[in-house]
Amino acid sequence: MTTPAAGPELSSLATALEELTRRVVAIAEDCRGTKREDTAADLFAVEGLLDAARRRLQKVVAASP
Repeated sequence: MTTPAAGPELSSLATALEELTRRVVAIAEDCRGTKREDTAADLFAVEGLLDAARRRLQKVVAASP
């Protein structure tokens, strides 16, 4: 359980993760269909992990008092 003061901070972190995810996807899409296809695949995997982290963090925020 988090402290009440941690809720806004955690919510801010979830928003930051969302922005990072968008930036990673933009780079991955630029790499798709080029000689850097392997990099694109890795970045899309990172996207999935960042999105999972954001969803989990949002659950923590929602469960906070």
